[in-house]
Amino acid sequence: MSSLDNAKSLLSKLKSSADAGDVDGGKATLSQLKIAMLDFPSPADEAHMNVATEALELGVLLTVSEGDLDAFARSMAQLKPYYAAGVTSARKHHILGLNLMHLLVDNRLSEFHSELELLSDQEASNAFVSFPINLERQLMVGIYDEVLTASLHVPDPSYQFFMDNLLQTVRDSIADCVEVSYKRMKIADAMTMMKFDAQAALMEYVEECRDDWIVEGNELVFQAPPMGSKASDIPSMKLITQSLSYATEMERIV
Repeated sequence: MSSLDNAKSLLSKLKSSADAGDVDGGKATLSQLKIAMLDFPSPADEAHMNVATEALELGVLLTVSEGDLDAFARSMAQLKPYYAAGVTSARKHHILGLNLMHLLVDNRLSEFHSELELLSDQEASNAFVSFPINLERQLMVGIYDEVLTASLHVPDPSYQFFMDNLLQTVRDSIADCVEVSYKRMKIADAMTMMKFDAQAALMEYVEECRDDWIVEGNELVFQAPPMGSKASDIPSMKLITQSLSYATEMERIV
């Protein structure tokens, strides 16, 4: 059996594992496939490069299923040279979008924009790619309400892993502003502001991330800000959003 035929056989097995959600089996097959790829000719022809590209793309998706950000970054680093060489595939836009989501969650905005510069207008308009692009714009102008609701419209379930991480970051930003801008707030209002569907979910967040918040009846009570703080003079959510937007934009510039 030629190296290409062997690789195709392993690729078929890898696809089956990925489709079945068998992460461990897929990782084992991918390791075998990477060893088989060492026998590919150099420079590799189109057929060999296509097999290698599809295998590495499936490897990226496996890391997302496993929730391993470090493995995701390594898999993307292995895949990028094939994209740079002009290899195209049915999953390319999907993978490019996931990579942008990863950079956004990690707050690596300089790299995020560098990746955007490499995209054609057609690639940037693809639904998989435009989703993280729109998210980044919403974050830059502080439209957190739209960011929080975006999880309901992800282009593929694989994006949800990154959305969950991003939602936590956004909720933390909102909570930081709320606790220095209000002395107390109704639990129902906090649920609306932070986009929690159930009070139990908000209470779990408070217990895990805001143990200095006090629950009194149907209200949340926040600790007093440090002496000299003017936070109590900030009355509206509009000003909070503006402040968040300015801070985010300054971070982007720096």
